[in-house]
Amino acid sequence: MQARGLAGFTLAETAAMVGDGVAKLVERACAARGRKAEAADVDAYTTNYAAHTVEASRPFPGVADTLRLLTAEGWHLAVCTNKPEAPARTLLRAFGLDELICAVGGGDSFPVRKPDPRHLLATLAAAGGTAERAVMVGDHANDVAAATGAGLPCIFAAWGYGPPAMAAGAAATAAAFTEVPELARTLLLQHFSLPP
Repeated sequence: MQARGLAGFTLAETAAMVGDGVAKLVERACAARGRKAEAADVDAYTTNYAAHTVEASRPFPGVADTLRLLTAEGWHLAVCTNKPEAPARTLLRAFGLDELICAVGGGDSFPVRKPDPRHLLATLAAAGGTAERAVMVGDHANDVAAATGAGLPCIFAAWGYGPPAMAAGAAATAAAFTEVPELARTLLLQHFSLPP
């Protein structure tokens, strides 16, 4: 916005625009400033974001230890995001989390993206998993919708950017990332009636 001589946004304003990929984010930002987004705006944002992906970014508390715990328990972890795949991988590498992730399905990895359940199913397949033995963790209504459409339970991440109303339809809500392992184990057993 600054490069276009327009006012920027607060963190809360930005969070309200996030969730449907880069093109939608840029479209919403431009609309909020009385402009129609053009392809050049999306390209400029994508280039700028790629150059500054890690700046001001950090994992939520407990993420690294919790992911290591889940891996030790035998979970195969994947990231299904509407963010483009390259910056998602950059973030994972920057925080040393990439070694714990079996697959990354970005918003540009497949012909569809969340809330379309095929985005989640393709990401699961890339990780060697199936919907019958999976649990989704997400902080947006798109995550809940993708999981529901794919036939697997979703844990709503209340620590994320999505407001509480976006948890509608989730099988459980976690207040902190460290709550995920217990909830995931419970949901897997309940939802799929698997032996312990």
